[in-house]
Amino acid sequence: MDFTLIVVLVIALALVFDFTNGFHDTANAMATPIATGAMRPKVAVGLAAVLNLVGAFLSTEVAKTVSGGIIREGDGGVQITPEIIFAGLIGAIVWNLITWLRGLPSSSSHALFGGLIGAAIIGIGFQSVDYTVVVAKVILPALIAPLTVGVVAFIATRLAYFITRRDTGRADGRGGFRYAQIFSSSLVALSHGTNDAQKTMGVITLTLIAGGVQSVGSGPQLWVIVVCALAIAIGTYTGGWRIIHTMGRGLTDVKPAQGFAAETSTAATILASSHLGFALSTTQVASGSVIGSGLGRRGATVRWGMAGQIALGWVLTLPASAIMGAFAAGFALLGPVGIVIDLILGSLVVVLLFRRAQRSRISHDNLHDIDDAGRVVKIRKTPRKIARRDRKKVAL
Repeated sequence: MDFTLIVVLVIALALVFDFTNGFHDTANAMATPIATGAMRPKVAVGLAAVLNLVGAFLSTEVAKTVSGGIIREGDGGVQITPEIIFAGLIGAIVWNLITWLRGLPSSSSHALFGGLIGAAIIGIGFQSVDYTVVVAKVILPALIAPLTVGVVAFIATRLAYFITRRDTGRADGRGGFRYAQIFSSSLVALSHGTNDAQKTMGVITLTLIAGGVQSVGSGPQLWVIVVCALAIAIGTYTGGWRIIHTMGRGLTDVKPAQGFAAETSTAATILASSHLGFALSTTQVASGSVIGSGLGRRGATVRWGMAGQIALGWVLTLPASAIMGAFAAGFALLGPVGIVIDLILGSLVVVLLFRRAQRSRISHDNLHDIDDAGRVVKIRKTPRKIARRDRKKVAL
């Protein structure tokens, strides 16, 4: 197969992955404001799309981690080839769609890394992967970030409810957090674009470096940043309604103050990781913050069965996508015929998954009922308070 053609195919497939990343991760920013009624579903995903687009231009540190950190250079330069990257992307896309069909907020980032690692091991060997970088900038953040953001969201939720605690006969003002959620969820969408769009930028940059079109160690070119920003924004606007349903209702019933606390915790964690160049899973951060905020609100119930399914998805993502990437790499190494086989098999799997999804279709029309959390419920007086009131009346 002509070298220019395979590079074009890889870039096209990378943008397809970027698109799936967008609709797979829309829930990270917009599940909670949709659940509480802060924004209508279509308005929410439209705002998220615009902010993902803007966020993609704010930093390139994560892109450099992907393009120049995970895959080692050999004696003659970068060892990975466009064919291997092509195979890794197929593994990532297929796993993204499988978890989307299940409504599981798995990590698109880890699907991408797993696909690339599996393909590189089959195509080049175990020595091609820099496991130190993988552990330091992928695995450790995956373990630490959800726990850290969960604790922060727990504290933030407790603080929000303490500040707005109810007094008898007085509104607590918690419904006002719906307006604050517009800001906090926008910040999450912006930070998601800053972190996740860069991963596809890094893959395309890695392809150009492997093809000798771009020098080793250089960052993404402007046209790469633009097309990746557009792809993730379009994907975000389509709305990953299945995962939005899981994040907005499946883990816990989200109230406005709780949603605001979760979103601000998520945004702060993602922005900090983007600055440090950590290829963090924004999905894991968002899920951890929702669980933490659920634990922080008295009377809330965290659905641990669903949380366990999500955690299992996190654990399986890296190895599962690696296996799929390795399988695709086995065909890709056969040459042009293998690339064609990969395209056919990958397309068939995608079509089957989408046809399966149509049997239980979820859209913005049948997402879920908007919560009535903004309505202030008047708390009944306890017998002790009633007795105290009666004594005061007698004294007067």
